[in-house]
Amino acid sequence: MNQKARVAVFASGGGSNAEEIFKYFQNHPDIRISLLLTNNPQAKVLERAQKYNIPVMVFSKNDFTPSGNVLRSLSEKNVTHVVLAGFLWLIPEFLIRAFPDKIINIHPALLPKFGGKGMYGDKVHTAVKQAGEKCSGLTIHLVNEKYDEGKILYQAKCEISETDTPSDIASKVLKLEHEYYPRVIEGWILNKLPLSGNLKSIAAV
Repeated sequence: MNQKARVAVFASGGGSNAEEIFKYFQNHPDIRISLLLTNNPQAKVLERAQKYNIPVMVFSKNDFTPSGNVLRSLSEKNVTHVVLAGFLWLIPEFLIRAFPDKIINIHPALLPKFGGKGMYGDKVHTAVKQAGEKCSGLTIHLVNEKYDEGKILYQAKCEISETDTPSDIASKVLKLEHEYYPRVIEGWILNKLPLSGNLKSIAAV
């Protein structure tokens, strides 16, 4: 790449995935994390961003409009790609138009199962457990105007035992997320997807 890709990360909570992304791209030759944005002024992800000297923006609903501060900040930072890492708001149409096929999200289940509005975090893992699924995993997908319905770029699986609790499932899936989300982001930005190897069948057990 002639110029570094400039990435904005959106997160709403603890930000463990965001920190893995900050770490992975800290000294990357082609990709730079330029901004963290959060709608939660109490989010722990703010501390994680500070540790890696990532500029931050805390924004409100009013900022999240076509004429609001979010789009202005993304423009000022010359952002080229947007990564969602535990961001709970629906991405509005104006932002999708501003970054066509340049917004990526991670979901803690194997879509199209266990997706949609209200399906996030422990709610997903509880639903997976209650459904008696034998495996779960992650889905990384492009973002469109509907929750969890964008084009799937990558999935990785983990096996579930009968004795696993929703918390156990969450731990297995999070392990996959930390291992693969930064690598898939890199491959997506550098046009190197699919990644080498049969990663879709990787089991974290």
